[in-house]
Amino acid sequence: MDEDLSDGHYEALASIRHELRRFLHFSEQAAASSGVTPQQHQALLAIRASGGSMLVGELAEHLLLKPHSTSEHVDRLVRLGLVRRLAGKTDKRQVPIELTAEGGALLASLSRVHRDELRRIRPLLTQLIGTL
Repeated sequence: MDEDLSDGHYEALASIRHELRRFLHFSEQAAASSGVTPQQHQALLAIRASGGSMLVGELAEHLLLKPHSTSEHVDRLVRLGLVRRLAGKTDKRQVPIELTAEGGALLASLSRVHRDELRRIRPLLTQLIGTL
């Protein structure tokens, strides 16, 4: 059963999972210290990555949530001043969401610290993956 996996492989896999969990914990803490939840941070990142605007349904798919739950998340982001809803151009049911200047600034700040942390752990992850 374990013929193709050595003790070293298991050690590397355990270390990789540990480092990924540490990164997720770092990310959760960075979001919280910026006043948003990790899921709100993920929503802001998804909107920005999509070109700055995204439909609620698309955001729901990205967040792995139902559109109704995503709409509630968007409501909270609107109240925080981080996103705004735009009027649908042809179909009023399809509401684009875009970042506000404040949302963009917060996301840029979070993204810089995440990039720096990923750069910091990259050599270790590269080394660990190389042992597989």
